[in-house]
Amino acid sequence: MGQPPLGHRHPIFARVYGALAPLTDGGGGARARRELLQGLRGSVVELGCGSGLNFRHYPSEVARVTALEPEPHLRRLAHRAARRTGVPVEVRDGRAERLPFPDGSQDAVVSALVLCSVDDLAGSLGEVRRVLRPGGEFRFLEHVRGQGVGGAFEDLLDPLWSRIAGGCHLNRESELAVERVGLRVEELRELGTRVLGIPLPGPRMLLGRARAWP
Repeated sequence: MGQPPLGHRHPIFARVYGALAPLTDGGGGARARRELLQGLRGSVVELGCGSGLNFRHYPSEVARVTALEPEPHLRRLAHRAARRTGVPVEVRDGRAERLPFPDGSQDAVVSALVLCSVDDLAGSLGEVRRVLRPGGEFRFLEHVRGQGVGGAFEDLLDPLWSRIAGGCHLNRESELAVERVGLRVEELRELGTRVLGIPLPGPRMLLGRARAWP
């Protein structure tokens, strides 16, 4: 569901993910992306845009989207997707850990299945906080560590999984990290995981909205 992680050192995984990610549209992926982006307006930065699956879901009130993607193959796919969208989208090479924008310059930042694989989670969220204007929104769709036995299993599997899945970590508690950098979480909702409409067991998937306040 959503976008691939920042697998900038994993070109084989990036190609596999780029080919398979559109299959999630029929399993609730497209609906989740629409919910993630609805109501946005003004200037938006998208982290780790992958192949650009989000682009066609941006509302017309968005003035421009600057979409960052460090992996070359996925960035090429995103350039193609940007030409088919209804809002202005600029695709650029870039990473969440070093956002190339002035302080307080953005109305919103979007992250879809990206925080699981950034090299520095706290640093990346600190950058999100830095570039948002006062009252600006951080929208995120992320899988996070499960609870109980599921979380313990993810802890066990994570070292192997991160090696074969583009640096994706199964057991990050990204929703807690959002609050630690001073972003105020205003909405947090758990979604089911589906592929081709079939519900699957797996990591907890959260749809969230947070704001930057002085």
